[in-house]
Amino acid sequence: GFYETTHVLTASSPCRLETVGRALEDLLGAAQSQDRLTVGVYESAKLMNVDPDSVVLCVLAADEEDEGDIALQIHFTLLQAFCCDNDINILRVSGLRRLAQLLDDTGDGTEPRDLHCILVTVSSGPLKCPALQDVGSFCQESRCRNQWVPCLELQDR
Repeated sequence: GFYETTHVLTASSPCRLETVGRALEDLLGAAQSQDRLTVGVYESAKLMNVDPDSVVLCVLAADEEDEGDIALQIHFTLLQAFCCDNDINILRVSGLRRLAQLLDDTGDGTEPRDLHCILVTVSSGPLKCPALQDVGSFCQESRCRNQWVPCLELQDR
């Protein structure tokens, strides 16, 4: 139950963040294989407009060089506000290269997808992945500490 898990989940220690990072990687892998991912800022915004209830997690990904991309930052601000209004768990991650590896976006001739925003959705049925719980409780804890959009760094492996 809730109480057993709380002692494990104290403040975000580096090791805790790494665990959540791994959980997120597992989750994205599982979501992709079960066809539960929506990738791209525009695609995500469109889906959230139509079916916000199906979104269980919103991942905003940006590296340092994206900080200067004003249009992207504005999209992020709007997506964050939307998620907060609709109680959608949201995470910011850095490490787009790792993300591309995970989602196998290695440029097989096709245009690389816009990985700046990724939604995990359950519109076509529940997602079978225990990592969803880990990532979700991390987001909820962060909110309790008034950290509405927790940040994770994905490490290249």
